[in-house]
Amino acid sequence: MIVSKNLKDSTSLYFRERLIFKYKMMPKSLDSIEAKHLYYGRNFMVDKVATDSDDFIKLADAFKAGEFEKCIQIAKKVYAQDPTNLDVILILLRSYDFLKDANNFSHHITQLRLLIDAIKASGDGKTEESAYVVNSVDDEYIFLNILNVGKDFTRKTKPLAEDIMDVWEKDNNKIYIKIIYLN
Repeated sequence: MIVSKNLKDSTSLYFRERLIFKYKMMPKSLDSIEAKHLYYGRNFMVDKVATDSDDFIKLADAFKAGEFEKCIQIAKKVYAQDPTNLDVILILLRSYDFLKDANNFSHHITQLRLLIDAIKASGDGKTEESAYVVNSVDDEYIFLNILNVGKDFTRKTKPLAEDIMDVWEKDNNKIYIKIIYLN
């Protein structure tokens, strides 16, 4: 896959370390192709943080308990390891919002929008062929929330050769989302 190759090639404009630096320090300077490489490149990370990892569980527990300062401390550690993790970014956003930290909130909302725009650019979600493409079920639900797709939609899941297609339907409105699974 071209994204994987570009991220690993230190001479590429899309070299992961270069993109992560821009993403962390100057997210508004990234273009849509760079955002695509960051978002979909997460699939090729060996050290990404899973939602069942000890650090993520501690983060989720602190968030559920409303311990937002502790939450930010834990989230910063997880974010340092996996900065394009949408779950972590959302927890940071909600924590900074609760603590009224507008500067950090603004920075991370820019990052979230960048990654969400990469998903939006993957398709229009109107057909199976033009489905939105996400990295995980967690990302799918975050994306659906941003699209304001509520509980009144029903989901049908269809296995594909290497991926999963979810079709969200309400009345005659359908939204197609492909969840990619790379081994």
